[in-house]
Amino acid sequence: MLENKIASWIKEYATKANKTSLVVGVSGGIDSAVVSTLCAMTGLKTIGCSLPIDMREPPPKGKRGKVIDLAMDHLYWLDSHFPKTFDGKSINMTNVFRRFYKLANQLNDGSDLGFANSRARIRMMMLYQIAQSNNGLVVGTGNKVEDFGVGFFTKWGDGGVDISPIGDLYKSEVYELGASLNILNSIMTATPIDGLWDDDRSDENQLGLTYDQLEEAMKFGTGSQHYDRYVELRTANLHKMQPIPVFQNEISFDQTEPG
Repeated sequence: MLENKIASWIKEYATKANKTSLVVGVSGGIDSAVVSTLCAMTGLKTIGCSLPIDMREPPPKGKRGKVIDLAMDHLYWLDSHFPKTFDGKSINMTNVFRRFYKLANQLNDGSDLGFANSRARIRMMMLYQIAQSNNGLVVGTGNKVEDFGVGFFTKWGDGGVDISPIGDLYKSEVYELGASLNILNSIMTATPIDGLWDDDRSDENQLGLTYDQLEEAMKFGTGSQHYDRYVELRTANLHKMQPIPVFQNEISFDQTEPG
């Protein structure tokens, strides 16, 4: 089964890297639910981290945000299924982000999109802090559509990871894995959001297409009515998906004659 193959691949990579734990950011969405479950299946210590940032003023009373609820529900679900190896953490990053937000505004660098991406980068720093404290790897949760199709991720944020177990799976395939793994129905049916905005805008709102439509465009190219929008998104984000450009020095020390 695919889930067993991926879990074995994760464990093999970690073992070769001499790492003893796996660290995953758990958002409440299907991708992180599937990846964190696959990590727990390896038998290695798996640390699942919910890292909420809520800038709403005043904060909602009497209940957590829906996405935070889903993340916590999944952490509890993992703990019940993998009690010997799973460690769930909920770390509220709001105060850290507030200080960053205040400082950036004082410097007149208060871009809303910049702040949205900074949330992902602050979370990434915490995941790596935990990973390095536990001889671990940070495990990515991006799928093929996001990471290699339209570049719908934050560079050096959720895109800053050590391995990518579902990076070659379409979103539909991630849902199929979720069903096979018996992921909570509330997560399976939740509207996908990236968790970077306080208004909980959906991925579809931001992309202008559903994941099914993006997947169709990736598979059928110009044969899809959504291809033009897909190309527009891909072109705008291609710099995130390509290797960092490196200046090529034509003169090497080996070719330089002395004197």
